[in-house]
Amino acid sequence: MNLLKVYLIPVVLLVALIPPAYYLLATRPREQSSKPRVESNQNSTQSTEIPEEITICQLSQDPGKYNRKLVKVSGFLSHGFEESGLFDSTCDSRYSIWFEYGGSETTGTMYCCGVTAERKRPQPIVVEGFEIPLVVDDNFRNLDKGLNEPTRSDSIVHATVIGRFFSGEKTTVADGRTAWLGYGHLGCCSLMVIQQVVQVDAQDRKDLDYGATADHPDLDKYGCSNSTTLLDDTFQDHRKAQFQADNGERSWAFDDPQRVAAELLANHLQLDPSSIKLRVIRRETARVVYEWKPSKNPIYMVVVSRPYELSFHSKTEKVAWVPIAMYKACE
Repeated sequence: MNLLKVYLIPVVLLVALIPPAYYLLATRPREQSSKPRVESNQNSTQSTEIPEEITICQLSQDPGKYNRKLVKVSGFLSHGFEESGLFDSTCDSRYSIWFEYGGSETTGTMYCCGVTAERKRPQPIVVEGFEIPLVVDDNFRNLDKGLNEPTRSDSIVHATVIGRFFSGEKTTVADGRTAWLGYGHLGCCSLMVIQQVVQVDAQDRKDLDYGATADHPDLDKYGCSNSTTLLDDTFQDHRKAQFQADNGERSWAFDDPQRVAAELLANHLQLDPSSIKLRVIRRETARVVYEWKPSKNPIYMVVVSRPYELSFHSKTEKVAWVPIAMYKACE
């Protein structure tokens, strides 16, 4: 996961801190339901349970309060390699909640440890004694299609879903932070198992970037083996940049991705932006990847984007170009 700020926790520490039972989502054999559009045998308690309508920010800020509860939330779902996240762009919730499908469907996310990319599981999913069903209808299919768009390696969709939430275990990690861990890649997160998709927003704007993660340097091409991430911003920084563009302070950011990249590098290296000669190494309508090779190593790479999430915070339909990644390679 790397669109925004990522906290990296050493694998050895995670293995020591997280109960092994949490690494994989538990399943147990159950008879398949005879109802063709609901994948599960719901018991009477689950079938009559009314979901609590809350925000993802509430879930992220107080996971223990909602442990094992059926909830209804609206927000962004991101999917890719080692990426299956549920988050709200108005708070620091990215990379804290992992999501999975209920019933016998899976997201097919590849992550550590012991998980395959199979899109079906042999039996309906059971987590902490709860069998979670899944309503397989057009809303679900539209969500899954958006998350697995074949023209992208990863994707972000905005939707409203109902699911059962599992907080994981409250843990103090290496840097002294308190985190709720146990599910997802290396036990990174709390867990939401989706039971029903209520509504899905269309991915119909060509001027927006629906990708979930940033490009990385091609070290094989550069002929070296090391790169360093230099950008340590958050979505709050992107919102600030959008606000500055909206109010005219940086209106050029609507149309000049190269200037956005050059100013970022210049500020980092304390150089005159005009001295930085960027070369485009990949261009899409809503994402551009630039490279700068000074007279000698290192090589710098900057990724700028018009993120889909920013369209929910813009004053008009215009979304500003913002940097989503910056690297130094071959130092």
